[in-house]
Amino acid sequence: MKKTVLALLTYATLTWANAAQAGLVVVVNQANPVEELSSRQIMDLYMGRYTAYPDGSSVKTTDLPDNSPLREDFYNRLVGKSVAQINAYWARLLFTGKAEPPQAKPSEKDVVDYVRENRNAIAYIMESDVADGLKVVFRFEDPK
Repeated sequence: MKKTVLALLTYATLTWANAAQAGLVVVVNQANPVEELSSRQIMDLYMGRYTAYPDGSSVKTTDLPDNSPLREDFYNRLVGKSVAQINAYWARLLFTGKAEPPQAKPSEKDVVDYVRENRNAIAYIMESDVADGLKVVFRFEDPK
């Protein structure tokens, strides 16, 4: 029994690790005029430095819950920080009143639905979750 559980846990971990390392993309609503964003632009949007797209339209950044492995992967790749470090960063910014953190959604499905329904929304998801109504504006390179 222990070997079976261990084998299942190992398989699940390896499967998640492969999924988390490949195919992470940033998407916007299909009607959004933005065609492409750089990693720097995404960093500025998600770290509250800018609240608008390059064309000047407002942006609605979305996030996944704190315990989401995809959220951890996103911030690690984007700024090299853990979710705990990102939360501390936002706590400082909120205290000063300088910016609002991305709006957390309960699940990846909720994030996809929100972006599909909001022209100015932006989110990070797995490429396999890209659906009608979404447009990929950035692809993270697969780690080597």
